[in-house]
Amino acid sequence: MADNIISSLGAGSGIDIKNLVTQLTAVERAPKEARLNTRQEQLQAQISGYGQLRSAFDTFKGSLTALSNGDLFNARSATVPNSDVITANKVEPGAQTGAYKIEVQEVASAQSLAMASNAERNGALNKSGALTIRFGEWTYDGGTGAPTDFALNSDRNALTIDIKAGDSLTSIADKINATNAGVQAAVIKVDDRFQLMLTAPSGKSNAMEITAGPGSVGLDDFAFNAATQNATETQQGQDAQLKVNGLTVTRQTNEIDDVIAGFSFTLNKKGTAGESLNFSITADKTAADQAIRNFVAAYNTLQKTTQELVGFTRDKDDNPVRGGLAGDSTARNMINRLREQIGGILPGAQGGFTALTNVGIRTERDGSLTINETDFKNAFNDNFNLLEGLFAGKMSSTNSAVEVKAGTFASRAAAGTYDVEITQDPTRGRITGNALTHDFSAPLDASDPAADYSFRINVDGTNSGLIRLTGTYASADELRADLQARINGDSSLKAAGVAVDVEYDTDTNQFNFVSREYGSVSKVSFTTASAQMAELGIETALTGTQGLDVKGTINGVEGFGAGNVLLPAVDSPAYGLNLTVGAGATAQGKFQISFSRGVAGELANMIDNFIGSTGSIKTRESSIQKQLDGIKEERSALDRRMEGFQARLMTQFMAMENIVNSLKDTGKQLDGINDRLPFTASSR
Repeated sequence: MADNIISSLGAGSGIDIKNLVTQLTAVERAPKEARLNTRQEQLQAQISGYGQLRSAFDTFKGSLTALSNGDLFNARSATVPNSDVITANKVEPGAQTGAYKIEVQEVASAQSLAMASNAERNGALNKSGALTIRFGEWTYDGGTGAPTDFALNSDRNALTIDIKAGDSLTSIADKINATNAGVQAAVIKVDDRFQLMLTAPSGKSNAMEITAGPGSVGLDDFAFNAATQNATETQQGQDAQLKVNGLTVTRQTNEIDDVIAGFSFTLNKKGTAGESLNFSITADKTAADQAIRNFVAAYNTLQKTTQELVGFTRDKDDNPVRGGLAGDSTARNMINRLREQIGGILPGAQGGFTALTNVGIRTERDGSLTINETDFKNAFNDNFNLLEGLFAGKMSSTNSAVEVKAGTFASRAAAGTYDVEITQDPTRGRITGNALTHDFSAPLDASDPAADYSFRINVDGTNSGLIRLTGTYASADELRADLQARINGDSSLKAAGVAVDVEYDTDTNQFNFVSREYGSVSKVSFTTASAQMAELGIETALTGTQGLDVKGTINGVEGFGAGNVLLPAVDSPAYGLNLTVGAGATAQGKFQISFSRGVAGELANMIDNFIGSTGSIKTRESSIQKQLDGIKEERSALDRRMEGFQARLMTQFMAMENIVNSLKDTGKQLDGINDRLPFTASSR
């Protein structure tokens, strides 16, 4: 029965099941995989686009560096003569402009002292005790030229060196140099012997007086004081003297940096009589001009790059090409914010120039910037002093006792004006002695070996070593100066960075010892005092007054006071600013502080928020990366589904094949059955 239905199926199914299943699986996968590929390509384009955007922002930020520095708008140029009398060193931004005539009448020199010679450089001297070096000005005998009287310089700390019997000239020099007190010690060979040479800082008020302490052994060989002058003065200290535009000026050093503000120079030698040198300092606007033009060009480059990223461009065949960030709202929002800042009013502007349009910088319809040369030139010629506030920012206070500074977190501070009230001035810790009992009609002689004027003092929590007075004092003020010099010269106090000012009250005849630190950490006390110190009003029973931290409010919110610095409350709008408060701030009542970053500062701060580790770009990139990771997971899930789908198809086709094979076997059995059936007529 060749034509029956079963045999028509052929010998088996005749189908390439494996190939068919593969094709059907591929057809099933294709739309899903195409969707994933499209999403992946879009996300990868966004990642690349954000990389380009970050690079563009960072490049533009680089153009803001110069503009954000106020020195740019205070640049100076100097015209100096060729001379071996004066060497011009540096003209600082903001240097006082003008023309100057300088005449050098004397150059500064440093006092030098030579000690008695010794046969060995490194041999033990067998000298011991305390050697005290004080600084001040010597008066010399008009006839002999010998030093007679010494006036202490209280601005320079005394220096006490502990000498051991085993010390040599070299080790003593090393000990002196290690103090970094400005004294230069050297061992010099003269013929076949060695001498210790001490050189003081230059200037006549920095000359040395050297005294051996009570009980010392052999140290009088180094003495140079009114009573004993065993050291030889080889050179006297002298101040520099010059005339600036006819005004006589003296300085302790030949390095002059405070006569003409912002202009430093070195005096090399004394000029000839009547010889003067002419200098001129003028404002230099060229750097500011170029920096602003560079800023405009850099912004236009940024604007072009960002427009290509969030919009469409044309390829060489004039076909539209979609930017990697087209349709990305985060990118467009950042670009719009930057554009608004460029064209808007400067936050916190304090009068004067408040926007780029004030200097002729305009925003065109396509978003680019242009410079109106007439307005730009007028701004430079007529109002150059206002450019710094526009570009580099400004901080100000209407209270003369309060200075506003940018702190570590200044990037978090909101530009603007704040109402401030100082409710407690900062104070320094102090201790007041009893009235002096010594009558200075006769000098106080602490150099007598039998005398013991010694004490220990604690300043801001640091204990001093034993401090001993060894001088002769003709007045309370001389004693005051030496007390201050010796206390501040103590090695323990110097190491801790603490110091005091010693004051003498003529009305009460008392000394005041005042810490140089402000706030609650500031305190002074005497831990030990010899019996003779009572003559000077100093004893351990004295009670000091602890310093107070500043207190105040910013916009009505209590700030945090630490010493003389008032910090705004954490996360308040002014947080990131520091207020340094001086005495008398409370007396001026309520006042205002203002803070502006300038155009450059605001833009740089905004870009930092965009490209920083927690900024908008990083956040968006993390989100995109999560989506890419999700696509990887979706691909894995798709692979698993397709494996299952393929397995099901294979099972179904195999079942079909089994059925077909079964039907084929059945067909073979039925083939010719009619001929074998009984009582069946055969066809003729």
